Amino acid sequence: MATRRLPPLRALEAFMRTVRLGSARAAAEELGLSPSALSRRIANLEEFTGKKLFTRAKQSMRLTDEGQAFHDAVAPHLEALATAIENQSENLSLLRLRLGVLPLFGSQRLFPRLSELRERHPLLHIDIDTGPHLEDRVGDTLDAAIILSRGPSSGVHAVRLDHNMVRAICNTATAEKLGDTPDKDNLGKQTFLIHNELPESFQAWKRELGLEQLEPAAIDHYDSGQLMLEAAAQGLGIAIMHDDHMKRAADSRLATLYDAEVESPYSYWFVCKPQALEARPVRLFHDWLVRAGL
Repeated sequence: MATRRLPPLRALEAFMRTVRLGSARAAAEELGLSPSALSRRIANLEEFTGKKLFTRAKQSMRLTDEGQAFHDAVAPHLEALATAIENQSENLSLLRLRLGVLPLFGSQRLFPRLSELRERHPLLHIDIDTGPHLEDRVGDTLDAAIILSRGPSSGVHAVRLDHNMVRAICNTATAEKLGDTPDKDNLGKQTFLIHNELPESFQAWKRELGLEQLEPAAIDHYDSGQLMLEAAAQGLGIAIMHDDHMKRAADSRLATLYDAEVESPYSYWFVCKPQALEARPVRLFHDWLVRAGL
């Protein structure tokens, strides 16, 4: 039986890095090659496949339609090969990811699914950091982070994880007392609970309900969504939060005020430095997170 001819593996590596980084120069630097050496590897792969994989313009490398089809067909198999070798090797050490995450996202969305990731990649372990200023620490004390933001800063690789609606959440007794129709005078006697990092949510909610002039009795600020939900359940105020948090909490003590559809200015994002995707722990987590649709 004839042995199949294997593709040039170094050329495959050069191809995958160039796709991830979007730049021949960046890929060459990552691999410790000259740009011309990287180009030769890509050319070898194109010769092997008989396909033109990239269009070249100055320093940018863009996939052709054939190149995209090749990437989509090959990438899962390369990942499966790496996983198979990882699972069969006794010499590989643990893969360690330093991940920043907000506590409520961790408890409601990440932790319930992490066993799937552990089963798929048993060597991958995650150090969880719930401290402040997560995005600012990516690339320094953090490899990656899941943040709640109006939009990540430039210079990071970012994947938007959701779109949200803002809701006013309180305990059932407060909801019954306030009724189904917004009343400025009654709401003005209430305490509202606002997350320190999400101030625009309250403004968006007031605009949608035509309550721009609403001045509540007090605004209490929190740095924890989880504590905001508990405070609302205990009758300490009306929490301005995402509807998804309310649904996932599944807390019979809580209710939402009114039926207003208020689009949130904020979304959850996965962020890391672009070059961090070349680190296997970051790439494994990133790919799983996107596939899992958390």
